[in-house]
Amino acid sequence: MFKFIKEDKKSKARLGKIITAHGEVDTPNFMPVGTAGTVKALTSDEITLAKTQIILSNAYHLLLRPGAEIIKQAGGLHSFMNWHGPILTDSGGFQVFSLAQLRKIKDDGVEFQSHIDGSKHFITPESMIEFQQILGSDIMMVLDECVPYPAQYDYVKRSLKLTTNWAKRSKALAIRDHQQLFGIVQGGMYLDLRKKAVEQLVEIGFDGYALGGLSVGEPRELMYAIVESTIPMLPKEKTHYLMGVGTIVDILESVERGVDIFDCVVPTRNGRNGVAFTTRGKMQIRNARYKNENLPIDKECTCSCCKGYTRSYIHHLFKANEILGLRLLSLHNITFYAKLMQNIRLSITEDRFLEFKREFLGKYNM
Repeated sequence: MFKFIKEDKKSKARLGKIITAHGEVDTPNFMPVGTAGTVKALTSDEITLAKTQIILSNAYHLLLRPGAEIIKQAGGLHSFMNWHGPILTDSGGFQVFSLAQLRKIKDDGVEFQSHIDGSKHFITPESMIEFQQILGSDIMMVLDECVPYPAQYDYVKRSLKLTTNWAKRSKALAIRDHQQLFGIVQGGMYLDLRKKAVEQLVEIGFDGYALGGLSVGEPRELMYAIVESTIPMLPKEKTHYLMGVGTIVDILESVERGVDIFDCVVPTRNGRNGVAFTTRGKMQIRNARYKNENLPIDKECTCSCCKGYTRSYIHHLFKANEILGLRLLSLHNITFYAKLMQNIRLSITEDRFLEFKREFLGKYNM
């Protein structure tokens, strides 16, 4: 269930609340990615301390490993990974089409070979919903085809027809009371196909709507144009989710256009590679300039990394290939993202989102 609260007076930025069986999610919000049932290098307690309200896991990866039976025996994904907040699970459409070694798309589903061991699998819209029901996720995504960029109009049109049919089949299943099902708006970079997708999905009726097939190599301004034209067509009383988008700039631009939730590997992947996000921009901690800096990563941050460790020490950890370094930066980055979203929500509450955005980007060195 989504509860719309208010819209910023000078933009489309909006406040809301997603109500789930495992807690409430204040929007706008960012979901750290726990692809295989873990936000890499971090414990569930650390994710909670970072003020994260919801995480994303991926049904494709969990289906291949460890598989349905093991998670079922554990009592579902929440128990399996010891995370008791809300979980959104992606159906794995993007992974099937980007990671699978060989794949064959059929009307009834997708045949593919695992990127892990080459084993053959066949998934259908129904089987992915059934698996996500075993996972017990709070929000489930329908199976869709994520088209590449660029793609010819006729191909995208055929793909959209298939995705819409799969969405209908997914919605036809009996959904458990505590789970929500989101539809995914595809249509590539063609505004008329995006419009058609929205109309068809709204007619089917979902608990929320996601924009898929973006951040796949298209120019940033084209992505913004798609978001700006598509979001207003979605029901105001439903969650608006922009899939796979998570740079600081893209989040701010998309919140301005009415997006409620985001997910991306950006904060944790960067943390594992020595990059910290700060109010002044990105910091590559391996750089020699930080060797002797006895300062926190970000003076404005209150995470345990910034309260307890210096740039010099974390620089040393990365140079020595110590795993603590990547853990500390991963923790800092998801804390930074959670705080950013909290500040975004506060600015919308006070009808000053555009001022906040301008001030933040004014000192953020991209």
